[in-house]
Amino acid sequence: MTVHFDQPTTGRDTGPGNRTRPPAPAPADASGATKRPFVRRLWHGRPEDPRWARPAFLALLLATAVLYLYNLSASGYANSFYSAAVQAGSQSWKAFFFGSLDAANAITVDKPPAALWPMALSVRLFGLSSWAILAPEVLMGVGTVAVVYAAVRRRFSPAAGLIAGAVLALTPVAALMFRFNNPDAMLALLMAAACCFVIRALEDGRTKWLLWAGAAIGFAFLAKTLQAFLILPPLALVYGVCAPVTVRKRIGQLAAGLAAIVVSGGWWVAIVELWPASSRPYIGGSQNNSFLNLTFGYNGLGRLNGDETGSVGGGGGSGNGGGAWGETGWDRLFGSSIGGQISWLIPAALILLVAGLAATLPHSRLRSSGGTPMARRTSATRGAFLVWGGALLTTMLVFSYMQGIFHEYYTVALAPYIAPLVGMGAALLWEKRDKAWASLTLAAAMTATAAWGYVLLNRSSDYLPWLKWLVLVGGLTAALGLIFAGRLGRRLALGAAGLGLVAALAGPAAYTLTTVNEGHTGSIVTAGPAVAGGRGGPGGGGAPGGGGFPGGGQNQQGQNGNGNAQGQQGNGFPGGGGFPGGGQNRNQQGQGQNQPNGDGGRMGGMGGGGGVGGLLNGASVSSEAKKLLETDADQYTWAAAAIGAQNAASYQLSTGDPVMAIGGFNGTDPSPTLAQFKQYVADGKIHYFIASGSMGGGMGGGGSDGTSSQITSWVEATFKKVTVGSSTFYDLTQKASG
Repeated sequence: MTVHFDQPTTGRDTGPGNRTRPPAPAPADASGATKRPFVRRLWHGRPEDPRWARPAFLALLLATAVLYLYNLSASGYANSFYSAAVQAGSQSWKAFFFGSLDAANAITVDKPPAALWPMALSVRLFGLSSWAILAPEVLMGVGTVAVVYAAVRRRFSPAAGLIAGAVLALTPVAALMFRFNNPDAMLALLMAAACCFVIRALEDGRTKWLLWAGAAIGFAFLAKTLQAFLILPPLALVYGVCAPVTVRKRIGQLAAGLAAIVVSGGWWVAIVELWPASSRPYIGGSQNNSFLNLTFGYNGLGRLNGDETGSVGGGGGSGNGGGAWGETGWDRLFGSSIGGQISWLIPAALILLVAGLAATLPHSRLRSSGGTPMARRTSATRGAFLVWGGALLTTMLVFSYMQGIFHEYYTVALAPYIAPLVGMGAALLWEKRDKAWASLTLAAAMTATAAWGYVLLNRSSDYLPWLKWLVLVGGLTAALGLIFAGRLGRRLALGAAGLGLVAALAGPAAYTLTTVNEGHTGSIVTAGPAVAGGRGGPGGGGAPGGGGFPGGGQNQQGQNGNGNAQGQQGNGFPGGGGFPGGGQNRNQQGQGQNQPNGDGGRMGGMGGGGGVGGLLNGASVSSEAKKLLETDADQYTWAAAAIGAQNAASYQLSTGDPVMAIGGFNGTDPSPTLAQFKQYVADGKIHYFIASGSMGGGMGGGGSDGTSSQITSWVEATFKKVTVGSSTFYDLTQKASG
């Protein structure tokens, strides 16, 4: 299919040489216009597409769904922090609206609640289970693949769309996060949709597409706050320069898009800020019970400069220096911890981005044939490269240099930008392969992909050792064929292209298959196998940044309670420091329930499961402890209270009864105060205090004077200790003897 690149007035670039099948006869409606039956349109697609296009697209979506649904329940409750909030939202509409961690509405998660809403509705419909929580995330993954395909196919070709969709579906970190219950799945879907809408607006200059883009970005803000705004500058700049309307209208349209962002994202914020604080839950992650403080502090500027009050570990990376969340610098996304998650096709995407922009620059032939300055400026094809490329480069820049909290799985945000650039660039250069520069650029992109794939696979020397050679040799052979693609016969050229596609996707596909074959639990998870110098591997757990805590211990992931563990080396807490205890950190995944059981790596005398005293992975809940908390639970507002949200979440998910998370996620939020907690106890609203996993507010800077430490000290000095198995509780209805 020949594509012509400077005809922005139609939905697709068209022109002489397009080889499209003629539309089939269709019935006429009352106005005399013809239309095709819905079922026929669903299966055959657009009239101009080849017959194989729509079946191939549907097959891509089906394959993505099957891949992501496979072994889904192995992750149990995945991140129990969010699963507890989902459970609460399924029990209380107030908890649903605010994103509370418990149905009694003590404190919220440290994000807005939009990402929780689909999961909570699913649990309301189907009951609490791993599938009910995670299946909506899978659907978001399938939806993101569909959006990317549609955006690329519209301006290029079905083949380009299929390549883009396959690249996205087989990105390891995408396969991880579209099967996990963090907010990143919804964020990726909405960011892809926003880019798609802006590209549509670049085609015809209609305001409605910018309004839809603004609505998508605004709602994405309600999923993960300011990260949704990272792509705003490039999208606004591209539209402001390239839109096929007057300057005055462009300014008005951009203002309308901004208004759509404010409305779609601001309505919830306004309600929360205006709601009396005394009758709503405390805003988790904030230091003054304000969502605005959470947005611009812990989840905002603090992520950039590392100044995050209440955070674990803090920030501090600068330049190429090492910080608590890993080294910052231009190569951060290619390092040992992150490279295998996302970077497989970044070199190719960047090469193809430059080639695509060069290929769509105005040429003298346009001027000589009467082309106007507007026609040259408003090429929607070039606009597509600018939109996806601008979103990719802006997000990469922020991720590379942000000094605050940064985890490997954040990079899923890059996947919807990389995939279209690969699909579009490959299709554009393929059509121009008879030109030397195009074939050489294709070969260069293939060579970079093969070489980088070899490097990434070589970091896991024991992982499919033959695969790196297949990628390298196959990729270089394909690159050689692509150099002469314009001179070879069509079959040989297609063979070289097919070999190149297989070599490019073999590495990420293998990592993806490893990822879906493993359960992933806890707050910090990574895709693929363990790598030399990395901080992760199958499963989850460990310290900020990915696998294990200091002491050089192992992080082992079992599945379905079968005791089969996959060993992996953990580097420990970022920064290389160490907490007392060392030892092993094991995550055992029970069927349908997150049951990590930490054996070591604890902070001094602080027990509990997984991570530091239940900070990152929750705690193991024995049947005896479950029975204790369930006894007379309906007589109390909270069956128990625990320091830290993960610790509280484990008991809440096990019992189904509200458990108060003192101090929020890190145990460092000033909620409740000691005076408030004493009042709750005096009013008979809390039955037990869970000592196992208590962190005392020390992790995030609360220290011995923190609210969590004050509450812990008062409880230990005042109430009766109850030991059940290896867990310790304090009965808040019985004073200590003596």
